[in-house]
Amino acid sequence: MAGYLVATLVLFGVAVSTLAWMVDSWRTPRARGQMPFPVADAPQLTFSLLVPARHEEAVLPQTVHRLLQQDHPWLEVLVIVGHDDPGTAEVAHRLAAEHPRVRVVVDDSEPKNKPRALNRALPECTGQIVGVFDAEDEVATDLLRHVDTCFRTTRAHVVQGGVQLMNYRSSWWALRNTLEYFFWFASRLHFHARNGFIPLGGNTVFVRTDLLKMVGGWDVACLAEDCELGIRLSVAGAKVAVAYSPQLATREETPPTLGGLVRQRSRWNQGYLQVLRKGEWRRLPTLGRRMMARYLLAMPFVQALAGVLLPLSLVTMIVVKAPVLFVLATFVPLVPTVATLVMEVVGLAEFDRMFGLDARLRDYAKLVVGAVPYQLVLSAAAVRAVWRELRGEGGWEKTMHVGAHRGDVGVSVGSAR
Repeated sequence: MAGYLVATLVLFGVAVSTLAWMVDSWRTPRARGQMPFPVADAPQLTFSLLVPARHEEAVLPQTVHRLLQQDHPWLEVLVIVGHDDPGTAEVAHRLAAEHPRVRVVVDDSEPKNKPRALNRALPECTGQIVGVFDAEDEVATDLLRHVDTCFRTTRAHVVQGGVQLMNYRSSWWALRNTLEYFFWFASRLHFHARNGFIPLGGNTVFVRTDLLKMVGGWDVACLAEDCELGIRLSVAGAKVAVAYSPQLATREETPPTLGGLVRQRSRWNQGYLQVLRKGEWRRLPTLGRRMMARYLLAMPFVQALAGVLLPLSLVTMIVVKAPVLFVLATFVPLVPTVATLVMEVVGLAEFDRMFGLDARLRDYAKLVVGAVPYQLVLSAAAVRAVWRELRGEGGWEKTMHVGAHRGDVGVSVGSAR
């Protein structure tokens, strides 16, 4: 019983901290003013843009064309394809033949995964800045000019731009998935960057090439290579600038199937567990940062526990003859959890306003009703991640892309000048 109460108090702390991180960028007018990119000026830096693509014939051409439409004069696009993926390779070589700024890098490493592909292309980069994009990304045409300015005005070593899921009506879970990205990139990453420890995003991330080569690129054995790189860069003392502007956010899609969502989250959670076990975070310079890292890396599993503990509390209240105060204590995490749900409703309104969309009453209802089922899905993904790690299963489970985010109405991509 004592252990149960301890778990309850831990979940209370997690719920409170999650709520605080969600609202970080809106806590003061000054904080909100620091959210977007600075106004772009004349470009000065050169960019190498990496696009790892595996079985992405359907979405790759439009992504590359969007990158080539950048109003920045100095960029190259390196499309990375596997030696065993002739379909994507054919599309990539055709794009390279049509556009001089596109090059194809063939990854013949085994087993195939994203960090191996990125490391294969890193020696080929000629730009001062390396940027990473996914094969289905819809990129704002003036993003690089703003990133260029951000590097120079902040003297940053790393710039993390915004990534935003857009197809929030595609499924019952898509809306919650969309808002997770919104709060993560618009608020939470700002908090982490300000405090000297940041788990970077997997794309729309830009790193100075010399620094990236100095730290050895990406960890090929990690399923959360973006988070792991962020920790090593934090250990190296890199300054990270985070910026989120709706017009400049790279648009992506939610996983098209529930199974795809579970596999994606399992991969991320397993990657976080790998980073936690690797222990690079122990080299962070202060105790506060090390505690934050340990807490963050364990967070997916603690949050998953919440999806089990709250229903169990209901069963305890109804079935088990436990003391009333004990049962009531198990519902303590429910208070900040409800506050978080209220913040999500407010967040949907803010997301709707920023992107010029038309969220309806049924969208808000879906958000509220889907809270518990979505948490149970995340719980299942976390349990699956632990099981895979214990069994030594480290294969990369790729997320399918169908381009559901393209053609959305609202803020046009590339209108932030």
